[in-house]
Amino acid sequence: MGKKILLNTAYNIGIFITLMTAYWGFTKNRYEFVAAGVFVAAIFIVLKVKLVKEIRSNMKR
Repeated sequence: MGKKILLNTAYNIGIFITLMTAYWGFTKNRYEFVAAGVFVAAIFIVLKVKLVKEIRSNMKR
């Protein structure tokens, strides 16, 4: 369980960093950074949702 909590924390940090990168890219008119940041953040969000669903199903057992 501790490993999953650490993974969830890593996903949160990854989402934050990629969204900050996208914001930086938007303010500096570097749209390749915006696209990459949004894409990677979306992947992190999908993985985080899967992890949360897995944890909830394990808690119900």
